[in-house]
Amino acid sequence: MASPTRAGRLATLRQLLGEACYTSQAELMDALAEHGITVSQPTLSKDLLELGAVRQRAVGGALVYAAAAEAGENEALDKLARLCAELLQSIRHAGTQILVKTPPGAAQYFASYLDLAGLPGVLGTIAGDDTVLVIATDNEAADRTVGSISEMTKTGKPAVRKHS
Repeated sequence: MASPTRAGRLATLRQLLGEACYTSQAELMDALAEHGITVSQPTLSKDLLELGAVRQRAVGGALVYAAAAEAGENEALDKLARLCAELLQSIRHAGTQILVKTPPGAAQYFASYLDLAGLPGVLGTIAGDDTVLVIATDNEAADRTVGSISEMTKTGKPAVRKHS
């Protein structure tokens, strides 16, 4: 079985944190393994940090890992805006397909935040080494997404978009 992408691993980890209490990283590693995801402790530690997971006291007094409340998409959008300003080399689209170019080795990292940000009208991403293919729901969504990403590239801040 192929190992899931970083975005897939983070999504599974976020789901696990929402479903049960884990008192140690070893417990989380075992839970991820049950979902077919093998991860090292340093990688898990980085993933927890990226998700904004914290240790908090449970009802029984034990310290358990918990995902940051309501912060996921907003934090991901802030990070995506910074990544647009730092990494985006070019963006263009044809129909519902958007092609984003990044420096070598950065495409999967960029795509994971694009997925986590949950931009309206984005169905998903496919990332290679330096290229991200973004699939939009329709041509208008592709236009809006390219506009938003271009704005974030210029400003390094999330683009405010209002839909009628």
